[in-house]
Amino acid sequence: MTSIPSSPEQPTNIRHLVAGEWVDGDGDETLSLDPAHPDRPVAAYRTAGEALLDRAVTAAKAAQPDWAKQGLIQRGLVLRRAAELLAERTEDIALLMTREQGKTLPESRAEVGATVETLHYHAGRARAADSVGYPSSHPDEVIRTVRRPLGVVAAITPWNFPLQVPAWKLAPALLWGNTVVWKPASDTVAVAVAFAEVLVQAGVPAGALNLLLAPGGLGAALVAREEVDGVTFTGSVPVGRSIQAAVVPRGAKVQMELGGHNAALVLPDIDPAEAAAALVAGAMGSTGQKCTATRRIIAVGEAYDVLLPELASRVKALVVGDGRVDGVQIGPLVSPEARDEVESAVEQAVAEGAQVVARADSPAPTHGAYTAPTLLSGNPDLTICQEEVFGPVTTLLRAADLDEAIRIANGTRFGLTAAVFTCDERAVRRCVTELDAGLVKVNAPNTGSELHAPFGGLKESSFPAPREQNGDSSADFFTWTKTAYLRTGTPSGSRP
Repeated sequence: MTSIPSSPEQPTNIRHLVAGEWVDGDGDETLSLDPAHPDRPVAAYRTAGEALLDRAVTAAKAAQPDWAKQGLIQRGLVLRRAAELLAERTEDIALLMTREQGKTLPESRAEVGATVETLHYHAGRARAADSVGYPSSHPDEVIRTVRRPLGVVAAITPWNFPLQVPAWKLAPALLWGNTVVWKPASDTVAVAVAFAEVLVQAGVPAGALNLLLAPGGLGAALVAREEVDGVTFTGSVPVGRSIQAAVVPRGAKVQMELGGHNAALVLPDIDPAEAAAALVAGAMGSTGQKCTATRRIIAVGEAYDVLLPELASRVKALVVGDGRVDGVQIGPLVSPEARDEVESAVEQAVAEGAQVVARADSPAPTHGAYTAPTLLSGNPDLTICQEEVFGPVTTLLRAADLDEAIRIANGTRFGLTAAVFTCDERAVRRCVTELDAGLVKVNAPNTGSELHAPFGGLKESSFPAPREQNGDSSADFFTWTKTAYLRTGTPSGSRP
């Protein structure tokens, strides 16, 4: 087992989990860095190569039949124990997450808590009905569905929620009797190791969970393996489409949650101060590094002029700094490279005619991967209003009426979340129906969802497969459904 310390002076040598053993990689030596202090490594490790990948997939394939035979209730008890162990380690893992990913300590604690809740939720699903009965035209027959695990699942997860998103995938995959080969993002490998330790200690057997730490190229090799029966992925649209091309032709299942360019509509009848508070939280929380973050704010009619100063004052007041410091609201971006991408996008927007309405004070870039939370104003054709920028930046747009606002909101290739702020019930009904978004929030930030409700997008934000989070949707993805006709007595006759 690898023990992850909390001291910033002690980078830890971490390992991969393969066939129940913690093993060194067979690739290059590399580091995971603290984005608030890029000169401080959090973890050191050798990446996984093709040989280790082969061992992990082989182990998952071999372990799957016995893991499936343990039964739903026993597997649910393992998840429940994992929830309890994770809760006991909340403070240590939250601090590790802040060191490695950069989000504020309160945000990290909240993510650990949400992950504990996710594990408990799926553990509870073990005692729910796992089949559906149907009447038969034959008096001595019962028809019912039977769920069968996919087999080996590849899970590829992002760095922005390094604990919660993996839990969305690993918990239901394991509950339904699958074994998993998990490749987390390279920026948050230490958090992944900590979570895998919890699952192993909770009773996940050797081979049922395998963890490989490596760059994205290994993910491509993983999903291409014929032994992989399903792939669950959260990340960028281009990578998602490459996974789709590799996996779908061989008949394996694919579940993908991709990018977003989320709009929030603000109508004139809403209190501008209340709306502004929710909008800034949705745009800037977690340093804007959420696929559900508010990227565009569309003010309808006279709402624009009253909303602008409320937004500006709140953006300027944001406190940016090291997420371990009390009172800091916005931490660094995950890496200096991510910071450079955000700042380049803002510079391009200004060159295209956008106006900088407000910026918060921010530490100098030389002190960490910091960027200033920024409110822009402009038009829907700006590149920044069409392409996802993963940082604390949002653009205020003007619409003459609700019709134009909906057209602007739907005017990108994405369709993950949308929000509308209004007291007009008719406008709410229109937005819920007409906005191209998998999640529509009313008088609440674009961000945030309940784990028992389905989560997923439309258009290029997702893929036509069962949604994440919700227990029924998760079961539909991580299993095949078979139909059994159970007749008693002497066999007679046949159906067409």
